[in-house]
Amino acid sequence: MERKDRYSFAVLGATGAVGRRMLSTLERRGVPVGEVRLLASPRSAGTRIPFRGEELVVEAVRPESFDGVDIALFSAGAAASEEWAPVAVERGAVVIDNSSAFRMHDDVPLVVPEVNPHALAHHRGIIANPNCSTIQLVVVLHALREFGLEHVTISTYQAVSGMGQRAVDALLEEVRRAEAGERDVTTVFPVVKQDRHVPMAFNVIPQCDIFLDNGYTKEEMKLVNESRKILEIPSLRVTPTAVRVPVLYGHAESVAVRFRDPVGVAEVRDRLAKAENVVLVDDPASALYPHPRMAEDRGETFVGRIRQDLEDPHTILFFIVADNLLKGAAWNAVQIAEKLMEMAR
Repeated sequence: MERKDRYSFAVLGATGAVGRRMLSTLERRGVPVGEVRLLASPRSAGTRIPFRGEELVVEAVRPESFDGVDIALFSAGAAASEEWAPVAVERGAVVIDNSSAFRMHDDVPLVVPEVNPHALAHHRGIIANPNCSTIQLVVVLHALREFGLEHVTISTYQAVSGMGQRAVDALLEEVRRAEAGERDVTTVFPVVKQDRHVPMAFNVIPQCDIFLDNGYTKEEMKLVNESRKILEIPSLRVTPTAVRVPVLYGHAESVAVRFRDPVGVAEVRDRLAKAENVVLVDDPASALYPHPRMAEDRGETFVGRIRQDLEDPHTILFFIVADNLLKGAAWNAVQIAEKLMEMAR
């Protein structure tokens, strides 16, 4: 990509929760943005979204939308990415895609800037943004990789915003109904049987995305496959359980890592305290530990509750939290764009 004083951006899926946060993150981080084109489906065309003191009008996406665009941020779902990413690249844009469409393609870098920015050098026009729960996990694992990562056991506690604004609205509606003494549930959360849905309010659902033939969900297998690709450790053992919880924003993860070498809590704390964009919050005696409200509207990854396995000196446990719409999506995508601009010549 050519070095410029200002770069032209497009945001596809601009009216969605992540698309709006992509735009606000560009503004918040002071990215040298020239023109910004907001793109979406025809039904969302005409929507106005504030940016840098003015209101931008959303346009219906078409091939010409990408003419003259340097970087296109996509968050419109896999089908839209598969349709429009090749078009954008052909028109000269570099696409940073937040969907699952290209993540496991061998010729598409899957990038978390704190972990593998070197992978950007090999892109062919499309760069994949990893899954939200994967991003916060690998940021922490990367900081500890010198101890020899062998086996990661992870249980996630994922906010409903990971399913989109419709799920946020549905949870709030269920809470309102419960306060009114009603037991009705919405029809948003996972179907147990064709005619029945699971309540989300005041509940915990051990399902994120659909179940696969191996008994794991798609979300759980994303944790396995994406972590291995980003960390460049194909043999890494990952044992995942993904759970949806009645939280609006912020994914939490309980993680146990077995290392090749014996490692102590003090060493782990030291590495994490020095890690890029990691915030160490680890003073349980003072009730200081990560939780989703702490991470809301922040771009860092928070980690705490660090402790040794009771029997195994090779295993350390900890708790990770990040804002799933920011570090888990929009913030990470903008960080990738910033890295591309740094690499421009």
